[in-house]
Amino acid sequence: MSATLNAATSVNAATSVSVSVSAAVEPLAVLGRDVTVPLVTGGEVTYAALDYAASAPALQRVWDDVAAYAPYYGSVHRGAGYLSQLSTDLFEQSRVTVAEFLDCRPADQVIFTRSTTDSLNLLASVLPADCQVFVFETEHHASLLPWVDARVTYLNAPRTPGEAVATLERALADRDPYGPALVCVTGASNVTGELWPVKELAAAAHAHGARIVLDAAQLAPHHPVSVRDLDVDWVAFSGHKLYAPFGSGVLAGRADWLQEAEPYLAGGGASRKVARREDGGVDVEWHTTAARHEAGSPNVIGVYSIASACRALNEAGFENLVARERLLIAKVREGLAEVPAVRVLSLFGDDAPRVGVISFVVDGWNSSHFAAALSAEYGIGVRDGLFCAHPLVRTLLGSEPQAQGECGAPEAAPGERSLNAIRVSFGAGTPDEHVDRFVRAVRELVADGAKWQYRTEEGRCVPAV
Repeated sequence: MSATLNAATSVNAATSVSVSVSAAVEPLAVLGRDVTVPLVTGGEVTYAALDYAASAPALQRVWDDVAAYAPYYGSVHRGAGYLSQLSTDLFEQSRVTVAEFLDCRPADQVIFTRSTTDSLNLLASVLPADCQVFVFETEHHASLLPWVDARVTYLNAPRTPGEAVATLERALADRDPYGPALVCVTGASNVTGELWPVKELAAAAHAHGARIVLDAAQLAPHHPVSVRDLDVDWVAFSGHKLYAPFGSGVLAGRADWLQEAEPYLAGGGASRKVARREDGGVDVEWHTTAARHEAGSPNVIGVYSIASACRALNEAGFENLVARERLLIAKVREGLAEVPAVRVLSLFGDDAPRVGVISFVVDGWNSSHFAAALSAEYGIGVRDGLFCAHPLVRTLLGSEPQAQGECGAPEAAPGERSLNAIRVSFGAGTPDEHVDRFVRAVRELVADGAKWQYRTEEGRCVPAV
């Protein structure tokens, strides 16, 4: 499996894909595609879910697979009954499916967690003593914050992929060359959607004796991820962004640090043998397999849904999915570029390759107010705020932490710095009409203003009754 993460590929080249590809590749079927929502101006409209970067809708294929399995649900690993054995086989086969989806190496372990956040906290808990961690300030909080018990070096936001590699190389050159070190980097930004030069960063890390973990939460739903090709030591992602609900995640990669550390959680399933000592204490022999960090009853439904999503995306063909998404990205970016009041946020520039995640600000608009109007007046769901990536968004906005303005009041006057941003995100299940409606709604709101009155409720804008 090849990972398309060449930072030199321009978005202009990407958008040259023939329109016939979009016509041939239909959006994947997702739950909620026919849900209608009321508009404050009257009537109903089909809901346009454009907040994939937070949680993508479940694939219909995933839902059907889970529904077919549900009557056979049973305990995992320790049951003698038929349903327990079937569930155990399904759980372990899901591990194989995920390993194949990520193109893991033979010795790699696949550990099931609750989310990307949980996966990276698990990795943080197994770091060797005195490990140095290097992380860019541009990371999502899930990959920015777990390293508090290690020696952390926070790297400034780079403005080009090449600068990212050079910044990391300089930082690694100054470290203790004999101690353990870990680099943490995102594959695709949850704010700008831009792809990071993961393969080059991995090469820089390994050249200086460090390891690297890839936060693929925003990458895996949009592009193939190959652990071998990228040469990363670990990769983490979440099911709920991969069209698979039910609260599971993955940490996959090298086994040594995981096997040598104490279990992430102590309990049944992680222990191989437990015995009382004469002094009243307890001796525990822990598993050395992935089970070492999977204590408790596994989330079989969540794990199976991830495996189902992996199969569905592979069968649909990432080449087709990527080609169609690039056309949607071009449509949104071109539409926003036609509205002078809109400024799209970017770290690496307009030509940087990206996934379907775009953040922007609108002159004279409070971001919460704009997002509320998109929802209430057009039936479009987006996100506003700082997107759990506060340092990055503030860097892009050039603003310091401040309180959100009152609803209806400008967040910043024209020409002034905004305090928050609006994010639109989409993927394999997004119909063309949702993107078309979004572009039209932005144009109309900027030109004509909101049609409804809004008020502040618990810090957020909501339609006035």
